[in-house]
Amino acid sequence: MAMKLRLARGGSKKRPHYAIVASDSRMPRDGRFIEKLGTYNPLLAKDDERRVIMNVERVQYWLGEGAQPTDRVSRMLEAAGVVGKKERANLKKGEPGKKAKDRAEEKAAKAAAAAEEATAE
Repeated sequence: MAMKLRLARGGSKKRPHYAIVASDSRMPRDGRFIEKLGTYNPLLAKDDERRVIMNVERVQYWLGEGAQPTDRVSRMLEAAGVVGKKERANLKKGEPGKKAKDRAEEKAAKAAAAAEEATAE
């Protein structure tokens, strides 16, 4: 059985809270799970200690059994010091698109030409 440590959503519309659960990876996000390991409340301030509450001993047990944490849960585990920080793929989201790069090159070329003209005179 492929195990996952992931978030199961609860709460009403626009008032989410999540349970950190160990579940079979084939089950739906909010479906059947094996064990509840903690809670996550995104509505609380980032520095509030009640924002993420987890049973670290049980989390370590499930990691030892081969459970794979999802990206969001692994970030919470890294912050708690349970697992080491891992490399993540940089998806180049902040990099400008092709047209924006072309416009920037044209602007730089015009500025260079104007500076060259000013020094030649």
